[in-house]
Amino acid sequence: MSAEATNPEARSEARPELRRRGRTRLDLRRLGRAALLGPTSRDRLPDAIGHVAEAHRAHHPDADLSILRRAYVLAESSHRGQMRKSGEPYITHPLAVTLILAELGAETTTLTASLLHDTVEDTEVTLDQVREEFGDEVCFIVDGVTKVEKIDYGAAAEPETFRKMLVATGNDVRVMSIKLADRLHNMRTLGVMRPDKQARIAKVTRDVLIPLAERLGVQALKTELEDLVFAILHPEEYEHTRALIAAHAGERDPLPAIAESVRVVLREAGIHAEVLVRPRHFVSVHRISRKRGELRGSDFGRLLILVGENADCYGVLGELHTCFTPVVSEFKDFIAVPKFNLYQSLHTAFATSDGHVAEVIVRTRQMHRVAEAGVVALGNPYATAAAAAAAAASGAAAGSAEACADPYEERVDPTRPGWLSRLLDWQQSAPDPDTFWSVLRAELAQDREITVFRADGGGPATISLPGGASCIDAAYAQYGEAAHGCIGARVNGRLTSLTSRLSDGDTVQLLLAHDASSGPSADWLEHAHTPAARIAISSWLKAHPDGAAATTTAARAPLSVVGARGGGGNAVADLPDATVRLAGCCTPVPPDAVAGFVVRGGAVTVHRVQCAAVAQMRSLGRTSVAVHWRATADCRVTLLAESFGRPHLLADLTEAIAREGVEVVSATVEPPVEQRVRHSYTLQLPDATGLPALMRAMRDVPGVYDVSRA
Repeated sequence: MSAEATNPEARSEARPELRRRGRTRLDLRRLGRAALLGPTSRDRLPDAIGHVAEAHRAHHPDADLSILRRAYVLAESSHRGQMRKSGEPYITHPLAVTLILAELGAETTTLTASLLHDTVEDTEVTLDQVREEFGDEVCFIVDGVTKVEKIDYGAAAEPETFRKMLVATGNDVRVMSIKLADRLHNMRTLGVMRPDKQARIAKVTRDVLIPLAERLGVQALKTELEDLVFAILHPEEYEHTRALIAAHAGERDPLPAIAESVRVVLREAGIHAEVLVRPRHFVSVHRISRKRGELRGSDFGRLLILVGENADCYGVLGELHTCFTPVVSEFKDFIAVPKFNLYQSLHTAFATSDGHVAEVIVRTRQMHRVAEAGVVALGNPYATAAAAAAAAASGAAAGSAEACADPYEERVDPTRPGWLSRLLDWQQSAPDPDTFWSVLRAELAQDREITVFRADGGGPATISLPGGASCIDAAYAQYGEAAHGCIGARVNGRLTSLTSRLSDGDTVQLLLAHDASSGPSADWLEHAHTPAARIAISSWLKAHPDGAAATTTAARAPLSVVGARGGGGNAVADLPDATVRLAGCCTPVPPDAVAGFVVRGGAVTVHRVQCAAVAQMRSLGRTSVAVHWRATADCRVTLLAESFGRPHLLADLTEAIAREGVEVVSATVEPPVEQRVRHSYTLQLPDATGLPALMRAMRDVPGVYDVSRA
């Protein structure tokens, strides 16, 4: 049984804000019978869509409803004779879907397409007919909602339908708005289906449609879908939750008294606000009962405070925290930092003197509308202000007046660039429907989004990623398949491994190898969270099985190359016949300021004065000796080169050193750790003035990110 059949009263109570005072409940069976009576007079709207017109005019008082009349006449005549499995005339379904959207405030074009959304799929009406009668905009939306033919795609029909719908949503989010309302009405009437089919549809709704409703910000649809799915997939827990709510209904509810106290506080502060008690829906009650155990009266709802301006939200917050005891851990500011689905509100909680804890949501009325209806509240998000004004002045029909340019041209995501753009990108690379379907569910399971900033300044300044994403995900989001050659990253200016997780607001600089043979390691799959990264890495590893071995981090002896020269170079100690050695810890070169110390055997070791060993020598009482440089310009120095591991790196570094005319006395390469390699070179320079140029040449070697004196 569906949640509607199990508890029809609870659903209407869960969304009181969607029902206007004085409006009678829509009787779909009665309207269905009215629809079968045939078209009505051309100069007025058919009685069957009177409720739709009333709901639409409540949000858009000046809307031209003539196009709705024409759309209804076409839908009714084309669906005439078709019946739903519940026994109702089929026209009741597009009417119900359209009413849902009208209640949310959808504009005329969306409602027109909603009335027609099943005509191309289930009747003889063609897309060309829809385009000719209602324009390109309506035609595009209807086409986006229309399922692919099962006879052509077989078992892949469902994932391919969603792929087609997502691509269309990328150009017009109203496509998904209609799909969500369509699924909601189907879920409301799912009780006539077999239990196994109910469960299958409910699982797809849970895994795909509910996350999409969350991302599009349509909370009114999302919460009811959650309750309907909950009733089908978890009937025992649903019944337990229903019993909790029923038991609470017979007890004294403390929230109305708390709400009145808040009204008094805000009135005395001079803040005009509407304070409402908002009951929790079934899934919300279930979650909070699992979190808190035994529930108290104030746990079954929250206070919703609506104000006029953003500044009033913070004024309300200040009064609540001053006059009541705030629960600091419950405070969240989604106004200063909106959620990725347009949601804005202040969340807080406070304790009353009698021990009740009231959760509070504070928002403006406009925020409330967007929080409930999400992208539906945007109207036509693609029409410019000038186009909208021109359409209003001309009184043109919504199907053509609201159309911006060609609806098939790519358009910007009106919510926020991010998750939708990522879906559109990686779905093109999904090798088969099964991969697309499984990866889509995994992507939609991500319930948080972060934004990181590019340090290179090229292209878009920001990259949107799901919460928990790593530098690997950022690399593939920025460079696509070119990220196969990524060898490291700097996050907030500091070098880090590619597997490092990113946080909201990080600045990322990604380092790419110029070697075409570079490729990802199999270990990358463990740290890649975005479908685009996982699909690209898997494809590369499959195409390069010989190069898929992970870089080993096992300890092994350093590789060393030692030359024949040694000694003190051109350093001279003021100690006759003493052997002079340049210290390997700091390898001083002219014109460094140096200090010498006598060590065992009478030798003099020369250090730079900044070297930590100088203080240690003095503390040990070593004899200090004055040291100066000979007039000759040659010198010996030790340089440390830090790089990312790649083939032929050692050869490229030694070649760069040789091109500068420098002799390698010794070289040591430490084992790679997280793809990073440390090289140590002791070099004999013919002229100390060439040291800066040598270090620059070494830094220019691909993969080398730093060269410094030892």
